[in-house]
Formats: sequence, C-alpha cells, structure tokens
Amino acid sequence: MIKMNKVLGKKGVKLALLLMTAMLVVAGCSSNGGSKKGSDVSIEDRYTVDPETPAWQLDKKSESTELTWYVNADWWNTDFGKDVVTKKIKEDLNIDIKFITGDDTKLNTFFAGGDMPDLLTIFDSNSPVVQKAATWALPLNDLAEKYDPYFNKVAAADTLNWFQLKDGKTYGYPNYSNTQADYDSGNIPAKTAFVIRKDVYEALGSPSFGTPEEFKSVMNQIKTQFPDMIPFGFNSIGEGTGSLGDVLQDFIGVPLETEDGKFYNRNLDEDYLTWLRTLNAVYRDGAISDDSFADDGTGFEEKVKSGKYATMLLDGTPQQGGNLQIFMSANPGKEYIAIDGPQSTVGHQPTLNQSGITGWMISYITKDCKDPAKAIQIFTYLLSEEGQKLMNYGIEGETYKANSDGTVELLPEVKDLQLNNADKFKKDYRMGEFMFFGHDRHKALSKDAFPESIKQMQEWGQGKLKPHFILENINPDQGTAEARGLTAINTTWNTTMVSMIRAKDDAAFDSTLADYKAFLDKNSWDKIVEIRSEKMKANKEKLGIK
Repeated sequence: MIKMNKVLGKKGVKLALLLMTAMLVVAGCSSNGGSKKGSDVSIEDRYTVDPETPAWQLDKKSESTELTWYVNADWWNTDFGKDVVTKKIKEDLNIDIKFITGDDTKLNTFFAGGDMPDLLTIFDSNSPVVQKAATWALPLNDLAEKYDPYFNKVAAADTLNWFQLKDGKTYGYPNYSNTQADYDSGNIPAKTAFVIRKDVYEALGSPSFGTPEEFKSVMNQIKTQFPDMIPFGFNSIGEGTGSLGDVLQDFIGVPLETEDGKFYNRNLDEDYLTWLRTLNAVYRDGAISDDSFADDGTGFEEKVKSGKYATMLLDGTPQQGGNLQIFMSANPGKEYIAIDGPQSTVGHQPTLNQSGITGWMISYITKDCKDPAKAIQIFTYLLSEEGQKLMNYGIEGETYKANSDGTVELLPEVKDLQLNNADKFKKDYRMGEFMFFGHDRHKALSKDAFPESIKQMQEWGQGKLKPHFILENINPDQGTAEARGLTAINTTWNTTMVSMIRAKDDAAFDSTLADYKAFLDKNSWDKIVEIRSEKMKANKEKLGIK
C-alpha cells in the first residue's frame, strides 16, 4: 500500500519531466540534428551496387566496422557476438555493434548534445523523434539507391509508404509491421489471453468466468481453495495501464469508433466500466493484490515464473513465453491455459490487437553514422529471408533443419534446451529475441518458433484478431497544446483507472470517475477528439478503408 502511494505521488513530477523531455527533444531535433547534412562514405574500392545482390555479399571492406546502436529501452540485451544469432551477424556483415540503452531522458541527451549514435531504435511512433526524423536521420530511400538497392526487394512497400514523411521519404523501419494482407493470411497469432493454471481450473470444475457475477464468484472460490495464490493478475502497470486498459477493452470487444466513424472514448464505454466495477468488487474481496499494481516488469515476471497467479489477463504472450515455459517445465500438468474469460455484457466479440502496420520497434540510421553503407546493409540483411531465419531459428544444420515442404524445425538438442532450460536457450542462442526487423510471417514457418507454453494460447486466439489501423498515430502533433493536454489526460486516466479498481466503495468509484470526466473537459478533450477523428479519416483514406 505504501509503495503504491509513493508511485502515484510521483506522477505529477514525472508528467512535468516528460513534458520537458518532449520539448527538449523537439528543440534538439530542429537545431543540432537539423544543421547536419549527413555522413557520406565512398564505396568505390569496396563494391559496385547490384540491384540483384545484397550489398553485404559484395562489400570487400577488410577491417571490421564498429557501430554504436542506441535502443530506447533499459531492458534491451546489449550483448553482441556472444550467442549464435549475433555471432553469425557479426561474421557475415563484418561488423561489431556496441549497444547502448536508456530511457527518454537519455534519448534527449543525444539530441541536445549533438553526438548521435550510428543507429537508433525507439518505440513511440507518435513522438517528436519520429515526426522530426528528416532533421536527424538519413532517408532509407536514398541509402538504398546509393549503397544497397536490394533493400527495396526485402522491405515491405506498404510499410515504407506508411512511414513516409511529408518530403516523400522514409527514414525509419519497424519490426512486426502487419498489413491487412498479413492479417488475412492467418499467420499472425494473438498475443493476448485470459489464462488460468490448469490444476486450478480442473480443481474448480472448469467454471465460466464470462459474466461479472461468474467472475466474482470464481475469484472468491480461488481465494478460499488456494490461499497461497493471487487469484487474479495482470501485466505490470508502470506508467501505463498494464493489461487492464485498452487490452481489456479489446478483450471484451469495445468498439474502435463511433457509428459515424469518429473517435470513440473507449475508457468511458459502459461495458468496459461494468468490468472495472467488477474488478473493484474483486479487489475489495481481497482477490487482487496491491502488489500487483506496484510490481515492475521484473516483479511481474517472477510471479509468472513461479505460478503465483491463479489467473491472468496476459498481454504479450510471446514476451512471457520463456517465463511461462519455465513454470510449465517445472510443473507438469499445472501449466497456464487460455480460456474465454471475461466477456462483453452487451454481446460484443473480442477484437484483439496486434502490432499493426506501425509495428513495434522503429530503427533509424542517423546523420552521424560513420558508415551508412554498412548500416543499410544491416537493414537489408535482417529483413531478408536469410536474416529472418537466422533471427528465428539460428543456422541451418547447426540449430535447425529445413523440410521439403518449406517448413523448418529445431534440431533435437536445441529443442530440448528450449523446452527444459529457457534461460540457457536464451543466452546461448538468442533466437526469437534479436528482432529489430522481425515479422510473424517467418515465425509461421515452424512449430518451434514459439515455446510450447504459449501455443494453446495462440490457438485460442485464432479468429479473434482485428486490425486497429484506424487508431494508429492519431494523437495530436507533439508540441501542440492538445498534445500536452492529452499527455496530462493519459497520465490522469492511468491513475484514475487504478484508483477506481482500488476504490473502497461504490461512491468512491463514482467520484473518481466523475473527477476524470471533469478533467477531460478542462483539458481540451473536444479538440483532441476532433484531431483524432481527422487523423482516423486520413488513415482510412491512406489504407483504402471504407
């Protein structure tokens, strides 16, 4: 309780810091980065470009190229060249990469100081870093034409078009960018599931969790029969909403837009609010732990590994696959399984989200890059079939074999390590982790692409995905009054949602909700809705959605 209060107490300070960071990044992008023309490098003595051959196969540069790659995530594994995947990349491309990680504050120091890394990866497609990319990054179109035209054979045209800036050029390329064709292919697995420990489920007689009454009743049964367990868990909240915000909204099928195609405030959807009231009742019954609101990602993962939660609304099942596998391997018959879980009270079907066409991680080559020719070769290599198979399955004959039907499978000793020693598998092979340009279509090549622990969850999710393209990148432009208002609203919503679930009674729940509605009115919500609706319309026109 004390820990949670401390977290909430820092929100105001964090909001101010975030706003300052955003302002500094915008300033940095438009000053230091904007004054640079970009590095150039001669390839005259190295190779002659060939549209039919990847440049990394032509480049005869003898000395190894050392590049610095900043990833805006503290959790990113900075090792390079020690595991099977990155060791092979190092050898094939004759490169040595020094990874640097950090948060938004560290990202800002690069722009403010003018000393940029060679490559840079961020996650927020709506950030000023992305919007101002032309001032600090090199256009991929130009790099491909000059150094590696084969890039255009491996890059997805729809993705390049989606990230195109007003100058007609594309500066960043994402991973897991899924187009409508990818959704239609059926190769994209769901990443969200309501899961329950199999032994708990069977001991309870396989009950339904579908209605609020059923959910509350079963949670109380779990609390009584399994007192050492936490009846209900969810992804780490942090500064977001964990899996209790838009993830829960998708799970119960809250509409993506109004009937006339405008932006819809899903946070105030009555169906969703009914389920928040249900979670509040479950919390008051003692079936949700206060620690669950305060746990960071590591704390949450430790509970997943040890099977501490009886049930979870879990988002990002592939990211938790190793932790789920560790529990599954050590506890046969007790593994987590996906069931239908909470359902819409008004008959909506699940509309589970995936990474969308915007993808997840977005990577850039900066104007300070000491060897942009080698940098675009990295993009091409990792986007190619060869690179994708390496990142997912390792090396043919060493870690996997190719079957005559085009599928692949891990060799027995590698598969055994994946099943029974997930930590060593991750450290020694790093397959499925070094995924700057990963895509699900390559994971569909093998049953071994995902750990056993999440396959049943992915099967449960078949037919429940719905593209959220219309909602991508619709926030007001950074630096505007509406953007600042939205940042404040989002921060307030995160604390509001937690406070509602932890409310001491119905009156406190209603009062907190009323305060949030009033906060919307005071922070230009109507104007934000108008901007979002206009951008949704633009998205539909861009993608040909009617």
